[in-house]
Order: sequence, then structure tokens, then C-alpha cells
Amino acid sequence: MKAYRAALLSFDPESGAPCYWSDGLLVTGPGEGGPAAPRVVRALGPFHELVRCYPGLSVEQWPDHLIAPGFIDLHVHYPQLDVIGSPADGLLPWLERHTFPQEARFADPVHAAEVAGFFLDELDRHGVTTALTFCTSHPQSVDALLGTAQPRGLRLIAGKCLQDRHCPAGVRDATEQSLLDTEALIGRWHGVGRLGYAITPRFAPSCSDAQLRGAGEIAARHPGVWIQSHVAENLDELAWVRALYPADRSYLSVYARFGLLRERAVYAHCLHVDEADRALLRESGSAAAVCPTSNFFLGSGCFDFERADRAGLRYGLASDVGGGTSFSPFRTMLAAYEAGRASFTGGGSAKVGVSLAPSRLWWRHTAGAARALGLDGVVGNLVPGAEADFVLLDPRATPLLARRTAQASDLEELLFALIVLGDERAVARTVKAGSLVD
Repeated sequence: MKAYRAALLSFDPESGAPCYWSDGLLVTGPGEGGPAAPRVVRALGPFHELVRCYPGLSVEQWPDHLIAPGFIDLHVHYPQLDVIGSPADGLLPWLERHTFPQEARFADPVHAAEVAGFFLDELDRHGVTTALTFCTSHPQSVDALLGTAQPRGLRLIAGKCLQDRHCPAGVRDATEQSLLDTEALIGRWHGVGRLGYAITPRFAPSCSDAQLRGAGEIAARHPGVWIQSHVAENLDELAWVRALYPADRSYLSVYARFGLLRERAVYAHCLHVDEADRALLRESGSAAAVCPTSNFFLGSGCFDFERADRAGLRYGLASDVGGGTSFSPFRTMLAAYEAGRASFTGGGSAKVGVSLAPSRLWWRHTAGAARALGLDGVVGNLVPGAEADFVLLDPRATPLLARRTAQASDLEELLFALIVLGDERAVARTVKAGSLVD
């Protein structure tokens, strides 16, 4: 077993309330399944009480640091690494001018592998231990990413992008072949180590009825895989979907008609949805990935946290790189806070902003995101039996951060100071399944 002493943050597995020990002990050990299985959390709690249960245990001391669950990025595009910071007038022009030309380069497996290595380094550097990510329409982009990820030990879920219409030739796939490729990739990668596969229609406008129908049929044959796509991100996109699917009640209803709403289905954005859509997400077991930095960057709108909570919607936070402007979970949580505070008019009524608690933002990027993925109790939290993914955070990483955190009067102030002032410099170590990443 391995043990670590520092301040310690986890969450109650039922309520999501924070559990915090200013002087805590985290004990990890081998999981079931032999030496290759991920290490798991064995115990956690106050140091002076828990250490008595493990006489002779060697403890690694990390004074003045905080151990917290590893972050989960619920929606990110690995092929868009080199698109970050590309200016555009909105989502659809941004795709045409910047995204599609970059994604066309992933037909080259050498390029795909080089980007995969850099992308995974960035996840490590920012304390992300689980990610749900898009690849391109090229099967070799999936092989490059998952092949590079496998020996690194993070939990990574990825899928080949399905798009057989309304996109340039370099990224457009053939309908039947795209479905055959998807089924082959599931067989090759899903469940290998900590890897998973996600059936990945880019968005309804990019997929023919035949492709969406085929994706739904594959999802029915493979209930353990994930589904990921986009919905209701941008008003121009919404108008486009209405024109393409005039018989469907809403954008989200298109996916429902093709059998693409279920447990382990995650839809990015969900900005311009109504109560019926929220109920459909909840009742189907689907979840939303909230992407505040990209929503601000592309001028798409603000997620309605209050109505989502009232509807009982599952959702978590995501970077959405490269529309998103940073891999940093701190930046994402801060942008989510700012989006919550924003007052706006939509859906025929004015909306007054809400103040999201720092610990709840943190939960949405860890244990709450795990719940959205259907991985509650597996990742995203430090509870006995969960995989030992965690970050070691340094609240003194910069002079201003050190000055502010030294004056924090309680946990909420400490977490909020990290959210507002923290960045990757505050991530002293990333630990995936019990293995340190330097």
C-alpha cells in the first residue's frame, strides 16, 4: 500500500457535499484484477486517527498541499489543439475557417500521433485524469490517441467523428464505411485497460439520417460504450437544424428519434434548450457537458444552471478545447461561475444570475462529471474502492495565490481562491491510478 499525508478533499458519494481534513491521510492499494489493475483508494480520513489503523505504514508527507480528486474533462477535442485562439465570428465560421482544415491533417498518422502526445501531456500538466474526447473522422486519429494513452494510465474515452455531409472532402466520411470503422474501433479499443469508446456524431447537421440511424443501431448493440455529440450550442446552428429537421420538435429530439439518448450519452453545450428537452435528457439518463470558456469565446450564450438543477439534469464541466480557451480546470470553473452570475434574457423571460458555490463547481468537474459519465464511484472522487486518481495542489504556487490562500477562513474561500487565481502552476503532481506523473 501507499499512503499520502496532506490536506484532503473528497465528496460525500450521495449528496456531493465536500468532505475536508486539514491534516488528512489517503491510503491506496492494489485493486481487484491483479497487478495490471488500477490502484484504488483503500481509506481516507484525519491523519492522527487513521494512521493508527496501519502500523508500520510508510507515509509520503506533503505539508502545505491539498490532495483532491483528479479532474474530469467531460468534452474536449484533441484534434483542435492547434485551433486554440483562432478568431472567428461564431461557431459555424470558426469550423469552416479553422477547425476543418486542421482536422484534415489527421489523415496522416504521424501527425495524429505527434498531436496526441502533446495533448496528453497537457491533460497531465493540468491535473486532468479522465477525459471524454473527440477524434477526427479518420480512424487513424483514434488509433493514435488511444495507442498513445494506453501506457500512460489515464482513463480516456474517445471516438471517431461521424460526419458524412455538410463538411469539406478532407474530413467528410462515407456513410457505410464510417459505421464499419466505428464498430471495428469499438472492438479494438473499448475496455482495453482504462480506455473506452464513444460513438461520436459531430452534430446532427453533419450526419445523414442513414449515419445517425446506423450510430443508434451500434449503440443498441454496445450498451457499455459512450455516445457524445453537440446540441443547441449556437442560434445559427439551431436555425440550421430546424431547416434540416422541420418535423422534429427540437434539436435534441433528432438524437432521440435515432436512439442516441441513453445512459452514457453526453451532449455538449445544451444552451438553447427548453423544459421538455431537459426532461428528455433526465428521463433518458443522458447528460450535458457545460463548456463555459468556449461559450464565451464563440458568443454562444450561457448555460442555465438554475433550470438544469431544478430539472434534475446530470451535467459536468468541460474545457471544449479548441473552442475553449484553456485546458485548465481552474479557468473552466471560473468561467462557469461567471456564466452563472450573468443575467440574460432568453426563452421569453429575463434570467437573474446565481452564485455557484466553489465546492459545487469543484464537484461538477470531478465527482459530478463522473456521475454524468456513468462512472460514479469509479473515478472523480476519493472514496474507498474508487480508482486512485488525484491531484496534489500547491496553494502557494504563485505569490498572489499564496497571499490569498493564507487568509482563507474556510474551505469555500480556499477553493474559490484556487479557482480564481490558480492555473497549472498550482498542480504539483498528477496521480493516475496510483502512479505519479512528474
